[in-house]
Amino acid sequence: MVVVCTLFCWAGVGPAPAGAAEPSHTVQQHRTKKIVRHAKVVKRRVVHHKIVPRRRPVHVKPRPAVASRHERLASAASAVEAPRFASASSTAPNDDPVFLRSGSALVVDESTDRVLLSKNADTARPIASLTKLMTAMVLLDAHLPMDQIIEITDADIDTLKHSASRLQPGIRLSREELLKLALMSSENRAAHALARTYPGGLPAFVAAMNRKAHELGMDSTRYVEPTGLWPQNESTAHDLALLVKAAYHYPLIRQFSTHPESEVDVGRRTLQYRNTDHLLFNRGWEILLQKTGYINEAGHCLVLQTKFEGRRVIVVLLDAWGKYSHFGDAERIRSWVEARGFDALHDAAPLQPREEARRAVRPRLLRTALVDDRNSGQ
Repeated sequence: MVVVCTLFCWAGVGPAPAGAAEPSHTVQQHRTKKIVRHAKVVKRRVVHHKIVPRRRPVHVKPRPAVASRHERLASAASAVEAPRFASASSTAPNDDPVFLRSGSALVVDESTDRVLLSKNADTARPIASLTKLMTAMVLLDAHLPMDQIIEITDADIDTLKHSASRLQPGIRLSREELLKLALMSSENRAAHALARTYPGGLPAFVAAMNRKAHELGMDSTRYVEPTGLWPQNESTAHDLALLVKAAYHYPLIRQFSTHPESEVDVGRRTLQYRNTDHLLFNRGWEILLQKTGYINEAGHCLVLQTKFEGRRVIVVLLDAWGKYSHFGDAERIRSWVEARGFDALHDAAPLQPREEARRAVRPRLLRTALVDDRNSGQ
């Protein structure tokens, strides 16, 4: 009986005696579970207690910004003393009471040749389509038939700036119509065709332009072509004031440059042209002669012969650094002159003998009021 019970227990039918060892497979099963549970714990620890190395802060030096031409002009203007109203006899080199956006400016009372305001007036700059005033003067001096028909050709196409034009090769217009479009709408192909058909061709025309400039006393002026597309066409505000004063004596230049709108019949269609000077459409202005100009190298340019308080005034603005800044400068100049009055801006001091002798040699505008010869260096 005892033997049977012992065999029965060892067969695994009954419970194992106390202190007896577990079977090998059971121990292996428990060990496996422990290992799995241990692996889970390790995995959790790795996920939740991940050590992230501390990164050292990287100091990056900012790249110095390259200022554009307009920003350099603005910074140069801000470095100047704050705008103020100067006395009539002031000749401070950095006086700009109007705080102009133009790089060069000149305002002249034409009746007395007195300079009311000057800013970098002797700095030579590209003048863009202001060139067309000289183009018109040279053409009219030649006394060519204005009703002669001229055909636009491929030679008149701008290959430098690739400027747009509605005058396609093959269009035939009179010399007078081409002159009107060149002065009113600054039509480049029209101006080039006028010079191309000049006696002697384009080289003779450019030589006549420089010869005329020398006769007018424009010593700092140079022309290389008749449209103004080339930045090598350079002049100063002072020289351009002399040009405007001379151009006023040409009735056709006065008429065409101030013509607001025009229609040109080119065969199957009619082209509509409008003046490039926005001030002409302002009722507050009485403009006798004008010309605008723009290329990237020259900025926005404007010359005017107008009336302030019934007196003829010449205004020259070069290298304005905004699309409409030259028009805004003209408005500010007019308001400033009318607020101050001509008598307050004129210097009553007599001219020096040396200055009078210089005027006798060649035309010269007298500097007696506000002068700003600030060199922009751009």
